[in-house]
Amino acid sequence: MNEPKRVLVAEDSSVIINLTKNVLLFENFHITAVKNGQQVLDKLGRENFDLILMDINMPVMDGIACTKAIRQLKDPQKSKIPIVAITGNYKNYTLDDFKKAGLNDYVQKPLDYDLLLATVKKHIDN
Repeated sequence: MNEPKRVLVAEDSSVIINLTKNVLLFENFHITAVKNGQQVLDKLGRENFDLILMDINMPVMDGIACTKAIRQLKDPQKSKIPIVAITGNYKNYTLDDFKKAGLNDYVQKPLDYDLLLATVKKHIDN
């Protein structure tokens, strides 16, 4: 059996973290959750992940700034990690804005869990 894929969930809402965990754990993903972009960078410095689910609006460091920082990392594996934005105010951004920031994709809130799962799998399985 393959190692479970490791997903880092960056989200300041514990409700969304718990729901996301439930969906992804059911599919045998290993989930780590943090509350802001700075914690993402700290975690990524110590551990490897297969994908990051990145809330755009977080305290301390938002998802866009965090994604840009990740894309600047020296470690080529970490700098290219797939990052999927989770956003409630996607109307403020276009997919083009997300791509420019270095995000691979986005899922809008309220989360559609089938879409979330499909999006995660799309970026992890290839």
